[in-house]
Amino acid sequence: MKRAWLLGAAIFVGVAAWSAEDGGRHLALRSRVELFRGSDQWSEVRVDCPFVPARSALIVCDMWDKHWCTGANVRVAALVKKLEPVLETARRKGMIIVHAPSETMSYYANTPQRQRMLSLPAFAPPKEMKISSPPLPIDDSDGGCDTAGDKAHRAWTCEHPGLKIAPDDYISDSGQEIYNLLRSRGIETVFYTGVHANMCILNRTFAIKQMTKWGIRCILLRDLTDAMYGPQDAPHVSHQQGTELVVEYIEKYWSPTALSDELSHALR
Repeated sequence: MKRAWLLGAAIFVGVAAWSAEDGGRHLALRSRVELFRGSDQWSEVRVDCPFVPARSALIVCDMWDKHWCTGANVRVAALVKKLEPVLETARRKGMIIVHAPSETMSYYANTPQRQRMLSLPAFAPPKEMKISSPPLPIDDSDGGCDTAGDKAHRAWTCEHPGLKIAPDDYISDSGQEIYNLLRSRGIETVFYTGVHANMCILNRTFAIKQMTKWGIRCILLRDLTDAMYGPQDAPHVSHQQGTELVVEYIEKYWSPTALSDELSHALR
C-alpha cells in the first residue's frame, strides 16, 4: 500500500513539474460514462485535464463565408463573433491555429499560411484504432436545414471574413496534411471549433473521428459549434436540443468537451 502511494505521489509530482516547466494549464473537461455496460444509462462526468498550449492546436472547421442553409448562416455569424476573441487568446498563448474551410483550398493556394502547410515533411499515421459508435441521435438525412425551402448547393468560396487568418496560422482541409503539422510541431491535443457537429466536425479527414483513431487527444469546444438539424426531423426537438444531443453523443463515444470561456480562463 505504501509503495503504491509513493508511486502515485511521484506521478503527481512529475505531472506538476512537467506542467510548470512547459507552461502547462489545466482544463475541466466534460464527458459521459455508461456505468453499467449495455444499460444505455449515461452519467455526466468532469475531469481535470492538463494540457500545454505550446503542444496544442485549435482547428476551425468549415466556418465558410456562406452556407446554403439560411438558418446555418445566421448561427455561423453569431459563432464568428464569439470565436474570434478565443482565437486571439489561443494564438497569443502559443497555440497553433489551423483554418480548415473545406473545398476552398484553391482560394488560398498562394497564401503563406497554405504554402507553409504544404512545405511540412510527411509522416505516416499509425495503424488506426478500431473504434465503433452507434448512429447519431438525430436524423439529418435531408441535409438538416431548419429553413423551409432552402436547397442544398455549394455556396461557399472561403472562410468567413470575420475570422482573422494571422501570419503564423495554417490553412488545410486535409487530414494527412494536418497530421503532418501535429507531428512536426509535437502537438498532443487538438481543440475543435466550427460546424457542423454531426457532419464535418466528426467526419472530415481532419475531424474528431479520424484524429482519435490516430491517437490524437481531441476536445470539442461545445459552445463554439452547431448542428445541421431541423425540428421537422426525428426526434422532433428544437434545433438547440438537437445540437445538444449531438454534443452528448460526441462525449459518449468520441471525445470530451469544454467551454470556450473555460479554455480562455485556463490560458490566462
